Amino acid sequence: MITIHHLGVSQSDRIVWLMEELELPYELKWYDRGEDFLATPEYRALHPAGTAPVITDGDVTLAESTAIVEYISQKYGEGRLSVPVDSPDYPHYLFWMQFNNNLQSALFVKLAAKAAGAEPGADNLILTTTQRREDGLYRALEARLGESEYLGGPQFSCADIMSMFNLTSLTALGARKIDETLPNTQAYVARIAARPAYQKAMAIAGPTATRP
Repeated sequence: MITIHHLGVSQSDRIVWLMEELELPYELKWYDRGEDFLATPEYRALHPAGTAPVITDGDVTLAESTAIVEYISQKYGEGRLSVPVDSPDYPHYLFWMQFNNNLQSALFVKLAAKAAGAEPGADNLILTTTQRREDGLYRALEARLGESEYLGGPQFSCADIMSMFNLTSLTALGARKIDETLPNTQAYVARIAARPAYQKAMAIAGPTATRP
């Protein structure tokens, strides 16, 4: 059985969500954050990367969301939430599986700069460049959701599981709010949030969940 090493308020909630979507059994091991809101030494010792999420499956210890999601989907989910390589939607699926990291890096740079006291302005190269990049990424997201109900194609897939953290949890930490200025994305978030497996996973391991 897969063990999900869940760090509170982290991207490991998407692994719980994936398991609930696939109706697979799992063990959840909860780790609280330290007083500095960072992962504790105990959690960082799980994998050399020292980041969440981490799973163990027998002798396998795996980190990085995209790797974990594809591992579980292919090995235990019979590829049900992946897009086949011979599908015309496969290139979209690949792109949106990776898009999460691109958007997240822009959001994290912006949040870190603001936390350090940086102010937007023409003389602030970091914030100006990051804002331009972020705007382009949200335009791409809006365009895709204007032509497709889900990111990887007409059916819900792992690409959607990869994307929600940036559009929900990170907004609570100061990232851009998903509102009427992003109508397609706003409708998409509401559509995904209505899924029973998503609601169950967030109750178990979402940003407002507490240790069982």
